[in-house]
Amino acid sequence: MSYQPRIVAFAGSTRENSYNKRLVRIAANSARESGADVKLIDLRDFPMPLFDEDLETKEGKNEAARDFKQLLIDSDGILISSPEYNGSLSAVLKNAIDWATRADAGEAPGSLPAFRGKVVSLMSASPGGLGGLRGLVHLRAILGGLGCIMLPAQLAVSSAHDAFDESGNLKNEKQQQQILTQGRELSKFIAQLNKLDS
Repeated sequence: MSYQPRIVAFAGSTRENSYNKRLVRIAANSARESGADVKLIDLRDFPMPLFDEDLETKEGKNEAARDFKQLLIDSDGILISSPEYNGSLSAVLKNAIDWATRADAGEAPGSLPAFRGKVVSLMSASPGGLGGLRGLVHLRAILGGLGCIMLPAQLAVSSAHDAFDESGNLKNEKQQQQILTQGRELSKFIAQLNKLDS
């Protein structure tokens, strides 16, 4: 692969032992092994206040929000493993998305450089029986509305408290292969898009 896709990968959870952090790590490693430049980040390292337009007007975007947005701008694709909170995505993930949509100086309102045209692959893990699937429906709608190219394949891992082995891989071999494929396919799709554009 002559062109090296740039991918940002993260979980929509800040919990240290998050199931979603484990899941996105598998996909990120697969994308990296496929030739992509993958930045695996932790939203805990990007503490952003709750979005408040009055706060933004008074103080501007805080450093963490600026850094997070810039990582997305500099990427071609995004891997997200999203926990399900009360049937939807987590507050920390929605807040990060909200901050990253805000236009900075020199950007036209609504231009959305952190999202528009980015290729996105989604996954989730949850102790519940649906594996976080309901939250992925909401997240897919949000990101699609922001202009992301949403890959159709996704994985929702149920009973996540018993889904991983000691090495951090999925015990279910079919699910393990599916998440590895998602990482590879994201990298491959971005490379193909670049070839069409060149």
